[in-house]
Amino acid sequence: MSAIKEDKKNLPNFVIITGLSGSGMSSATNAFEDLGYFCVDNLPLTMLSTFSRLLLPNNEESVAIEKAALVINIRERHFLSEFPNEIKKISSKISPYVVFFEASDEVLQRRFSETRRPHPTDAGKGLLFAIRAEREAMMPVRETADFIIDTSNHTVHTLRRLLIDTFSPTTEGSPLNVQFLSFGHKHGVPHQVDLLFDVRHLPNPYFDKSLKELPGTDSRVVGFLENEPEVEETIRRFADLLEYLLPLYKREGKSYLTVGIGCTGGRHRSVMVANRLGEALKKDNFEVSVIHRDVQK
Repeated sequence: MSAIKEDKKNLPNFVIITGLSGSGMSSATNAFEDLGYFCVDNLPLTMLSTFSRLLLPNNEESVAIEKAALVINIRERHFLSEFPNEIKKISSKISPYVVFFEASDEVLQRRFSETRRPHPTDAGKGLLFAIRAEREAMMPVRETADFIIDTSNHTVHTLRRLLIDTFSPTTEGSPLNVQFLSFGHKHGVPHQVDLLFDVRHLPNPYFDKSLKELPGTDSRVVGFLENEPEVEETIRRFADLLEYLLPLYKREGKSYLTVGIGCTGGRHRSVMVANRLGEALKKDNFEVSVIHRDVQK
């Protein structure tokens, strides 16, 4: 499904947030709260019809809500069996806009391991099994979504920025947000990058014993690369191309752009180049963030 078009006059006043456990639904709720939505986490499905009446004009309830965002997911006991019927039940009066969040198995595993939270569908067969079982069970819900967001390469900040730009009532003066994502090809090309630059043609600090174990943020690695003429030329040409392209993307209504920078291992060259490009665009007043996916691998 596609995102909301740039015509902000048709923004939904009733959003249902759902998706895979660990995919960023809590962070999304915070963003919707910042946008003025009344947010409820883990609303029981039996209350969906009653709650939706609060959003109707001239409703008979004592409380009226201008716009709301509800988190309803697999934690709700009857979610999978009752969700389609409950949506149909309210659709004749109010049409909810369903946003589905997901992420790769690897990313979801890491998030659950870092937070030490149990997966809500873990039945003793392991985390990966629970993640894959939930993904398969949620496919029918995913297919009905109006907007699908893969958060694998998002931070809390970049996800918030995406949601604010997409659901904000106006885009006047809204900057183009550019995320540089360095990575190593041997660890897999990231999903959902808009532009991808390969820097494997540049001299590799990996083959210098004194630099091999250092990250591309280290001044010694940076100095090694800056002393290579083709590195500076590559950065200059990439920056020139981006400075030409980004205003065109903004003109077409794009508010968020991910630029992948890849080398072999994602530890040296791509890290340094991503940082330098980020610095160059910040000087041109773009909103820039830089993520190094594989620098610790």
